[in-house]
Amino acid sequence: MTLTQEKTLAARVRADFPILHQAIHGKPLVYLDNAASSQKPLAVLDALRHYYQNDNANVHRGVHTLSSRATDGYEGARDKVAAFVNAAHREEIIYTRNATEAINLVAYAWGMSTLQRGDEIILSVMEHHANLIPWQFVAQKTGAVLRFVELTGTQDFDLDHYRSLVSDKTKLVSVVHASNMLGCINPVEDIVAIAHQYGAKVLIDACQSVPHSVVDVQALDCDWLVASGHKMCAPTGIGFLYGKKELLRSMPPFMGGGEMIADVFFDQATYADIPHRFEAGTPAIGEAIALGAAVDYLMAIGMDKIHAYEQELTAYLFQQLNAISEVKIYGPQPDAGVTNRVGLAAFTTGAVHPHDLSTILDQAGIAIRAGHHCTQPLHRHLGAQSTARASVYFYNTREEIDTFITALKEAIEFFGGIFG
Repeated sequence: MTLTQEKTLAARVRADFPILHQAIHGKPLVYLDNAASSQKPLAVLDALRHYYQNDNANVHRGVHTLSSRATDGYEGARDKVAAFVNAAHREEIIYTRNATEAINLVAYAWGMSTLQRGDEIILSVMEHHANLIPWQFVAQKTGAVLRFVELTGTQDFDLDHYRSLVSDKTKLVSVVHASNMLGCINPVEDIVAIAHQYGAKVLIDACQSVPHSVVDVQALDCDWLVASGHKMCAPTGIGFLYGKKELLRSMPPFMGGGEMIADVFFDQATYADIPHRFEAGTPAIGEAIALGAAVDYLMAIGMDKIHAYEQELTAYLFQQLNAISEVKIYGPQPDAGVTNRVGLAAFTTGAVHPHDLSTILDQAGIAIRAGHHCTQPLHRHLGAQSTARASVYFYNTREEIDTFITALKEAIEFFGGIFG
């Protein structure tokens, strides 16, 4: 896709996102915080409103019309998500509040009941806290040992070091598909294949990949995969866990309550089959339906077109940032086809604190992220207290990047005058 095609795509979709058409501090909003959360198109907002306005009722538990319509929408969205990631069976998709809950589900339902003292869990130094802390809990309770894959000299996943860590003691590998700080796309196909040679299970944190490119769980052959809806044009409070069918069926329930049962007695209970075994209580029905609408929206555009769009934007973003001498970008530089990273850049600007930079840019109507991005150990590993992060999605334009770069240069010059 050429930049001309990009502009055509951007022009076509931006009208679908009402939040983008507003002024912040008197300046047009430039939203570059998409790695934290994406904006929502009208189709998703309409789906959420339609459910609460027309079909609001609990699912699965009623035979009246509203309940039937709610159930159809809720389960229909599951079919859409299953097709989106190419799951072999619809029941392999478990609704969760977000990817964090999905990882915790696996940690408690599988990790706590399966891992033993001396078993090894392999993570990487770039993991989001959501893919680190649950495994710390598991290790503390079971005696399992955490191992960490280091970075290469170009600050991406060190596959050779990973190979040296995997052994017969390895029972789980849990790694991010694309880093939310370094931006690198990890070689998950190789990671999975190597782990499976030793009989280890693999969980993929796909929060930064599922919204941006085609992700095929059968091609990856991963055992579990997690994603959050709010990063892929869906509402907050909804995400999903993919898991291989028989593996999910071997796992005990994560939470107890209504909906996840078969028969209940005063002293015991039997449990429902998947996926409902892991969906205790009243779920986020409207949000799940809206997640299905988000999948429809993304598929109508085409994930291949979205990926090509972001490759162009990412190359342009890095070209502009690299021209600013004060800017230090973390993670690998884009390769010729920008196939090695996603559309985000975490960076520092010398003496300017990222929080101060973000505050100044906000006055210009520009939204970026500043902080440790839930990767404190990685920042500590890299010797950075915090970073600023600009991240793009398919509704962003080169003109917005130009606006950001101009404001960034002005902010650096302003702070240079203060500290210089």
